[in-house]
Amino acid sequence: SGVKLLVVDHEFREHARRLLQNVGSLHGLAWVRAPGDVAGDGDGCRYEEFFDNDGSLGHIEVEVRPEDIAQIYYTSGSTGRPKGVIMTHHNMVSHAVGTLWEYELSDQDVWIHCVPMFHMSDACNTWAVTLAGGTHVLPGKFTADKVLKFVQDEKVTILKMVPTMWEMMLNSPNAGEFDTSSVRLAVSGGSPISLELLEAILNRFGCEYYQGYGMTETTHFLTLSKLKSKLKTLPRQERLRYMASAGRPFYGVKLRVVDEAGDEVAPDGKQVGEIIVKGDIVTPGYWNNPEENRRSIKDGWLYTGDLAAIDDEGYVFIVDRKKDMIVSGGENVYSVEVEHVLSMHPEVLECAVIGVPHPKWGEAVRGVCTKSNRGQVTEEQLIEFCKQNLSRYKAPKSIVFVDEIPKTGSGKKDKKTIRENFG
Repeated sequence: SGVKLLVVDHEFREHARRLLQNVGSLHGLAWVRAPGDVAGDGDGCRYEEFFDNDGSLGHIEVEVRPEDIAQIYYTSGSTGRPKGVIMTHHNMVSHAVGTLWEYELSDQDVWIHCVPMFHMSDACNTWAVTLAGGTHVLPGKFTADKVLKFVQDEKVTILKMVPTMWEMMLNSPNAGEFDTSSVRLAVSGGSPISLELLEAILNRFGCEYYQGYGMTETTHFLTLSKLKSKLKTLPRQERLRYMASAGRPFYGVKLRVVDEAGDEVAPDGKQVGEIIVKGDIVTPGYWNNPEENRRSIKDGWLYTGDLAAIDDEGYVFIVDRKKDMIVSGGENVYSVEVEHVLSMHPEVLECAVIGVPHPKWGEAVRGVCTKSNRGQVTEEQLIEFCKQNLSRYKAPKSIVFVDEIPKTGSGKKDKKTIRENFG
């Protein structure tokens, strides 16, 4: 991205110093939560010092156009390589206005940022809450009891988390000790939610609930399961089905579900196609990646790669992931990236990676491997090997050793059969 200044928590100082030595464009470090004497170490200064001298940095006049780049968020592609997703000022403002409208935000709202803010999932809402004049609460590293105490003490009105976090909150043995009556809206995203978990949230918090579906390329949510007025009169189980769906298009989003020929599928909730979207919240493209732009954005429509059905009310029901993406604890894990690391091990001949149901993480990564002739490697050794070469959440939770990887007639890994046999 050509970054020049890294603003970083002093806790990660050793990582940051290595970056300063190895990234040619990086010229400086600005420490957050740093001790007062940090400027003396010669490789950075406290973030506040940029404003302490004469205050001039905070008053630079800059002409900003709507199409100018505001942020770049990185995500993994189907090959496992990170892609820089461009977000313009227009993207960010449009999403903030849409979020304000959809969530009916006001200056009385208190938003707690539970999801890591390197995710578009939570970072984007910074602007919406600020636009409404609301309050931000930053709890730091997530634990259920800590968040529940913040909810009680700060009178949090909106709770937005991934299903794994909701499970932890509801299963905390101390959950009943905290007053959560201030919560008016619960929001979940990152992976599908079960009807059982949805009902537990509604019973515990007694508030409105929205399920969202989105991606970095759409400045977060592109659908929201906010019920239309006429759907609120449906029988309870039918209401819950709609509430647990991906939802209908978010404010300002144009959404279609199309077949391989590009024609819209029947809105019967059964016929499956790929979700494509356009609108003011959709990225104009990827940073320095024209090939990916051509592949993913066609005639102004972003092809999400996600397969779904859509009903006559415009609600989307996702049925599969075209790119074999695994969602574990709200984190996206691409199978190809993990397969690449597994194949690096000298005692692995072939491998395939799939997601399997997990009661805590939603999905867990599972490797299916064949050994080389001299292979004596164990499941534990392979998992540890992956942890050393990947982010830990991407490493398999389990390994299954097989004599042969199932393949299609063309010689490709047959992921459908692999899931059926080893999922």
